[in-house]
Amino acid sequence: MRHWLIALCCVLGLAKPLRADTLHEDWQSLLSRHVKTLRNGHASAVDYQGFNADRDQLSRYLAALSAIEPEVYGTWSAARQLAFLINAYNAWTVELVLRHYGEIDSIKEIGGWFRSPWRQRFIPLLGKKRSLDDIEHGMIRRQFSEPRIHFAVNCASIGCPALREEAYRGEVLESQLDQATRRFLADRERNGLRDGQLYLSKIFDWYGKDFEQGWRGQSSLEAFLAGYADELRLTAEALSALRARRLPIAFSDYDWRLNDTATVAERASDG
Repeated sequence: MRHWLIALCCVLGLAKPLRADTLHEDWQSLLSRHVKTLRNGHASAVDYQGFNADRDQLSRYLAALSAIEPEVYGTWSAARQLAFLINAYNAWTVELVLRHYGEIDSIKEIGGWFRSPWRQRFIPLLGKKRSLDDIEHGMIRRQFSEPRIHFAVNCASIGCPALREEAYRGEVLESQLDQATRRFLADRERNGLRDGQLYLSKIFDWYGKDFEQGWRGQSSLEAFLAGYADELRLTAEALSALRARRLPIAFSDYDWRLNDTATVAERASDG
């Protein structure tokens, strides 16, 4: 009787049962085992050897992503579409690194001097063969006015925001993006106030215009950053100067070394 009533309510539009997105379960499982959080979650390291041992599961997940038809994707909510693309970018980045693991110290070495790893079209997704650049710039940045994606997509480098230890999912995407942003901005190794100057990750230099597109009424990088004053540990004076665009901003060097657990451990011992 109960199931019959629920079905009747759905037909009449009186109830809309929530259905979790199960597409990313394999990715969730892999991330939970092979991503190690660091510095209270502000950064992460990736156990590529562990991923390599579970290559069959990763291949199964990538095949599931590739099997999604554009017509099906088009029926999804914007949040579910964005979560799908972020996961696809991150998972295919791991796959690209694994294809060269043990031979490289940085993802930038893949393809040599004249063939960017981000421009290689090796990803069968939504009916086309795509590159990582196609996903990030041609789809995510073009189709979604969401600057916080820069703290969610991961380029397999130490300088990147943390690879999240769980899959992105449409039903909780807002809270996941918010947390990813706060975790990154609170990382004193990449962002923070020193000697009267605000030091930021190079990401804000490369993609500064994405923070000027009116996201939640904000039209400048300074306005965006002001919303995270606590994470940046800005004093009242510094916050006032930031809002008035009088706070000096400098961009830190980007660490392109592979975010492998061994490399990160070596870096920590050196520091």
